[in-house]
Amino acid sequence: MSRVWDIPVHDSTRVRDVRVAAEAAGARAGLDPHRIAVAALVATELATNLVKHADGGRIAINLVQRPAPDGQMPSVQLVSLDHGPGIADVEAALRDGHTTAPASLGAGLGTCSRISSDFDLHSVRGRGTVAIARIDQTPAARRSPPASGPRVGGVNIPLAQAEYSGDAWSWVRTRGRLTLMLADGLGHGAKAAQASGAAVEELHRTGHLPPVEILRHLNTALRPTRGAAVAVAQMDMDTDQLRFAGIGNIGARLHSDGAWQPLVSHPGIVGSQFPAGVPLHRLPWRPDSLLVLHSDGLPSRWNPPGDPGLLRCDPALVAAAVLRDASSAARPVRDDTSVAVLAPDRRTCAHDRRP
Repeated sequence: MSRVWDIPVHDSTRVRDVRVAAEAAGARAGLDPHRIAVAALVATELATNLVKHADGGRIAINLVQRPAPDGQMPSVQLVSLDHGPGIADVEAALRDGHTTAPASLGAGLGTCSRISSDFDLHSVRGRGTVAIARIDQTPAARRSPPASGPRVGGVNIPLAQAEYSGDAWSWVRTRGRLTLMLADGLGHGAKAAQASGAAVEELHRTGHLPPVEILRHLNTALRPTRGAAVAVAQMDMDTDQLRFAGIGNIGARLHSDGAWQPLVSHPGIVGSQFPAGVPLHRLPWRPDSLLVLHSDGLPSRWNPPGDPGLLRCDPALVAAAVLRDASSAARPVRDDTSVAVLAPDRRTCAHDRRP
């Protein structure tokens, strides 16, 4: 099971907490001292911006796996979320060294983008800003071109700033397929995290199988645990077909051809009350398709993102925006909450094409 850090940032005293958490996450990810220092610098700058420009917000830190030439690479993912006034000039804010705060470190968002392995930001005036940075051993300047095919990303936030979340998401790319899974261990806390962690381990052994078969293997692997709700989405890059199967209360919505539609999971519990039959959804995967999976910590009536600019951002940024917009100080999440997104290949998105 993976450690999660969720830190509310409403005054300058919490900036140090964010920096220390980033350093701890870097050590757990196996980063060298220089890259740990980079993670700490980026985390401090994001937290400082929340205090100076957004009247507060939160920083969520997850350990994730980033695609690498030989498989996957451990990475520290920093997510900054706020409901502040937004950034007036995003292009200027992303220039290297740009800063408007006298007490700033002088690093600026542009510098954060340059020294991170991945960086993306989305801001709307009057609505707030979401920023995401991933730091691993490879800076963006030396990063290999991304593999072709769909992209994945997500964010995971525990209930009440707990040390572990009972939710987990993960992905596997094998033989022309990309398989995304989201698991919600029953309840919350360490026992729930053990169940979802067992699901992640089994996915990496069975990700080459069809979704229903993956769920059957997960059911066996999770029997020693308290069980979980699980959804599996598999994109076949040879046929441009999406296959989806879920058991329990994992929510799923697919954006395709300009509209959103729900994908319904089957009642049951993986590891405890596995149904005799599991329905399999088969749908075409189009250049503008985007799939959002989420645990029941997200309100059931959340509004899907409608900004085309957001839909072509990093999938983890889309996930973070969905989570941010579905909750607020007046409507806090009431359980562990995770959102995972399967997005199209950036190079073949309809809205990225040039005439």
